Amino acid sequence: MQLPDATPTEAVEENGHVVQLPADVAGRLKRDPAGLVAAIIQQFDTREVLMLGWMDDEALGRTLASGRVTFYSRSRREYWRKGDTSGHVQYVKSVALDCDGDALLVTVDQVGAACHTGARTCFDGRELPARAGSRPA
Repeated sequence: MQLPDATPTEAVEENGHVVQLPADVAGRLKRDPAGLVAAIIQQFDTREVLMLGWMDDEALGRTLASGRVTFYSRSRREYWRKGDTSGHVQYVKSVALDCDGDALLVTVDQVGAACHTGARTCFDGRELPARAGSRPA
């Protein structure tokens, strides 16, 4: 899959303002072969995991600068900002990079459903049968 060209120093326009992903942030990212990093989206106050999306440098730059979450759609091959068509907006509260640089944790204030199916989270009702473990006594 070929993503739009975006380098760590490329300027991006968001809401009429030029946005640039800081080079030090871009340098810490470990992208997959398609140039993407997994972004785990979590409700800031309840800590429930809402969804997982994908970001490249441009999507992350837009997210950091705008206060709204932007993803890169692998299927549509375009950027999309959560809530622009559904009204189910994600307002950014914080963004953290994991220790390996290959995943982001974005805490948000979610308005409405996070899942495209209309469910609160993309994980509602999708539990798999798993044996629960426990610590030794």
